[in-house]
Amino acid sequence: MIPSPRQTTPFSGRLALMFRALRHRNFRLFAWGQSLSLIGTWLQMVALTWLVYRLTNSALMLGIVGFSGQLPMFVVTPFAGVFADRWDRHKMLLLTQSMALVQALILSVLVFAHLIGIWQIIVLSVVLGVINAFDMPIRQAFVSDMIEGHTEDLGNAIALNSSMVNAARLIGPSIAGILIATVGEGWCFLVNSVSFGAVVISLLKMKVSAGPRPARKVRVMTELKEGFAYTFRFPPIKALILLLAAVSLMGTAMTLLAPVFAKKSLMGGAHTYGFLIGAFGSGALLGAMYLLNKKSVLGMGKLVAFAVALFGGGMVAFSFSRTLWLSLPLMLISGAGMMLHIASTNTLLQTIAETSKRGRVMSFYAMAFRGMSPFGSLIAGALGNSLGAPAALAISGSTCLAGALLFVRKLPTLRPLLRPVYESLGIIPQVAAGVQNASDTPAKEIVG
Repeated sequence: MIPSPRQTTPFSGRLALMFRALRHRNFRLFAWGQSLSLIGTWLQMVALTWLVYRLTNSALMLGIVGFSGQLPMFVVTPFAGVFADRWDRHKMLLLTQSMALVQALILSVLVFAHLIGIWQIIVLSVVLGVINAFDMPIRQAFVSDMIEGHTEDLGNAIALNSSMVNAARLIGPSIAGILIATVGEGWCFLVNSVSFGAVVISLLKMKVSAGPRPARKVRVMTELKEGFAYTFRFPPIKALILLLAAVSLMGTAMTLLAPVFAKKSLMGGAHTYGFLIGAFGSGALLGAMYLLNKKSVLGMGKLVAFAVALFGGGMVAFSFSRTLWLSLPLMLISGAGMMLHIASTNTLLQTIAETSKRGRVMSFYAMAFRGMSPFGSLIAGALGNSLGAPAALAISGSTCLAGALLFVRKLPTLRPLLRPVYESLGIIPQVAAGVQNASDTPAKEIVG
């Protein structure tokens, strides 16, 4: 990878600080392509969920489809992390994005031809799940490649990436609700297929070195075991991954059951569903904007715990709401908590992980974030089908609150372990003669 040049942004003052990762040309290109593509992705996600519910009228089937599409993230992602550390990430992203384009195009053709059925949806969901299982850890690790040599901008790049995801979450569902109500789900899938072209173009325009990666004589399984041991033997990484896995397992219910709440609790339709998801995205965008202003990872441990508590509390409160005016701000609060948790966890992991193992660590991040979702979909679907959507959501939110409490109790044991890592990265000063003593940085600020 050719080091990204340090250029000025079109902003000044506080805005220059918030958008400082855009000084790097490759990241600017990435941001442009992703911003367009992510809107299309949310169009497809909302349209597919509504299509399944329209065809089956079943919360359980929503869970089954969610399970089939997300299961590959649990099975395939760890291997993808090994390849992310071995192969050219830039070329791998070109391949995965092109394949996702084809999947969306096939889905749109089937809908327009009135040949779509639940089994076709399940098969295509599995296909996309496999594509995403490779794409996600590679893309996460590629963020640091795009700002190579300037690790101080890593947190800002991750926050900007999260902002793009959630700006799309805000825009996409609203557009999807209108398209579904006026011209049908097929157009959402078609627009998504076209939007992938923006990512492909941005990747092709990047200035990437063609130098081959060194050949690896170690077997894939050996490297996988090495990555697993590194991830789960270092308590700070282990704690972050396990909390993310628990929240992803139970937090899936929030968006999975949203169509049920829109139709039965709020007596609405596709527009209501779009508004709910849009409010969730608005909150997530606010959370990402907050992170744009953070200059350091110091204190992010406590932020992780607060974010999970905010998300879980919002879920519990939303489960009791029966009016749209109350449901929308509760979705916004939940979205903010969700984004603060995901983005701060991402930033911490990429900061403290060794460079040679970052792809594998991020594969376990992806497995915890998305790989637990299929099981969460089954749990949410089964609970929603047997106990009702409100009870299912209340149980899920309460579990997230319990996870936040456990993580807070763990923080005091994690701080001393992170101090040497932060010293080596220059985040806090090292202990040395004539240099400010690292003890000047309070221990509670390191992760909490």
